[in-house]
Amino acid sequence: MKILITGGRGMLGRTLQKEFADCELSIADLPECDITDAAGFERQLAACSPGAVIHCAVMTAVDKCESKPEKAYRLNAAGSANVAAACQRHGTRLIAISTDYVFRGDLGRPYHEFDTPGALTLYGASKYAGEQLIRNHCSDHLICRISWLYGAGGPSFVHAMMSLAAGSHPELKVVADQIGNPTSAKVVARKLRELLVRPELVGTYHLSCEGEASWYEFACEIFRLSGRKQCVAPCMTAEFPRLVLRPVNSRLEKRMLKLQGFSPMPHWKQALAEFMAEEFPKIL
Repeated sequence: MKILITGGRGMLGRTLQKEFADCELSIADLPECDITDAAGFERQLAACSPGAVIHCAVMTAVDKCESKPEKAYRLNAAGSANVAAACQRHGTRLIAISTDYVFRGDLGRPYHEFDTPGALTLYGASKYAGEQLIRNHCSDHLICRISWLYGAGGPSFVHAMMSLAAGSHPELKVVADQIGNPTSAKVVARKLRELLVRPELVGTYHLSCEGEASWYEFACEIFRLSGRKQCVAPCMTAEFPRLVLRPVNSRLEKRMLKLQGFSPMPHWKQALAEFMAEEFPKIL
């Protein structure tokens, strides 16, 4: 199968290249290809004529999106519309990656695919706008939301923790009042492969790992697996004020996977153990 990956040099894009190495892959990423250039992207799509596009290109820096809203909407919304419209014209299936940030994060349970989004941040709002444009412009689409992603090479929370532990930090304070589903890019790639072989499917799917944790619990498990004797102390979000608020609840329920008969996503601790063994083999 021929697959075009937008944002192919990013963390998820690199993982997809590895996991889909048996496919004929094309990469659409800066500087060669800019999805905000509608004509330029369509030329690349026409040239490689893929059976599917996995759309990972995104402006993810939450604080930067807030300070540069026009740029965020240009890439996350208008760029996604360009990709979707080109896929529709060429009869190409579109799998678009989205985020838990489309939700406010104030619900007392995990969000499922039928909950109404209401973003807390400009990043989340621009991603939801992109989702809506994809739904409007491409009939053969899957929108796959992920949360708390980490993967080979980073950047990610896992890499940040391992880097801090290697320095002179006798104690690390990590936020304990935000909860989510730590998710490995590799398990997302594996589930995307399962979705790709079901051409009848359309709509929105959540692809985060099972189980939940706070950032503090996530950090503790990272250090437990690494064998490093790092002191970690829980703290509250209010102790580390940031330009943009983060969702308190980033948990995603995988209702659509269950309804369509897919096997569950692996537990986050299982996925993290596999990742740590591969990414930091000299430490473990």
